[in-house]
Amino acid sequence: MENKEFLDAKLEAEKLLSMYHETPRSASFNFLLLGESGTGKSFLLNTARKPIHLDCFDPGGTKNLVDLIKKGELIPDIRWEDEDPLNPSAFREWEKVMKERIRSGYFNHFGTYCLDSSTTWTDAIMNQILKSEGIAGQSPRWAHDYVPQKVKIQNWIKTLMKVPCDFILTGHLEGTKDEVTGRMSYRYMVTGKAAVTIPLLFDEIWVMDPKSTSSGVEYRILTQSNGTYLARSRMAKKGLLLTYEEPDIKKMLKKCGFPIGDKPLFQNKGETK
Repeated sequence: MENKEFLDAKLEAEKLLSMYHETPRSASFNFLLLGESGTGKSFLLNTARKPIHLDCFDPGGTKNLVDLIKKGELIPDIRWEDEDPLNPSAFREWEKVMKERIRSGYFNHFGTYCLDSSTTWTDAIMNQILKSEGIAGQSPRWAHDYVPQKVKIQNWIKTLMKVPCDFILTGHLEGTKDEVTGRMSYRYMVTGKAAVTIPLLFDEIWVMDPKSTSSGVEYRILTQSNGTYLARSRMAKKGLLLTYEEPDIKKMLKKCGFPIGDKPLFQNKGETK
C-alpha cells in the first residue's frame, strides 16, 4: 500500500515538474522598475532581451530609444501616448489590442515586454472609468471609482505576468516626509493600497538610484531597501545580487541563473522601414 502511494506521489511530482519546466514563463523574469525621470529607466531597455515590445503611455518615452528602434531591436507602440481626458480611449483600445496579442501568441516572439509607465497607464484606466460613468474629465469619487481602478490594475498585471517573455513595468516614486526626523522616503506611486498590493505581485522591485561622483553621474540599480527607497529582490536575498548593481539587465539575469539569449529580430540590424 505504502509503495503504491509513493509511486502515485512520485508520478504526480514528476508531472508537476514537467509542467513547470515546459511552461514558457519558467525561463522568463518580471520586475517592477521604479525611478524618477532622467534616472535611466528607459535607457535600461538597451540591456534587455531582444526583441522588445514597448507599450508607451508616457509622452515622448521613446526619444532615447531611437537606436534600438532603428536596429529592429525594439518595437514601440506609441498610440497610447496621446490621451484626451475629456474623451479618453487609450485604455479601451489598449485592452482590446492586448487581448488579441495574447490570444494570437504574439509575445512568443519577444524577449521582453515593457509597459511604460504604470503612472500614465493607471491614469488611462481611471479616465476610462470616469467616461463610463458619464463624468469624463472630473475628479474621481473615492470608493466608487478608485476601487474598480485598483481591481483592473491588479487583474491586468497578473495577466501580463503570464506572457512568455520577460515583463518590465516601469513606475514613478512618491515621496513622504517624516514629521519627526524630517527625512524623506519614497515608494511606488499608484492608487491607494495598490502601492502595497501591486509590488507584492512582482519577484523583483528595483529602483534606479543614480549617484553623483567627481567624474559624473554613476547610474546604478538598488535591489534592497535602504531607508529612503523601498526595493526588494528575492535574488539579492539569496546572495545572487548586490545591494547596488550595474544597470545591465542581461548581466543581472545571468547572475540569477536566467537565460539571456535573444529571439530572432523581425528585421535585420541596420534595416530601416
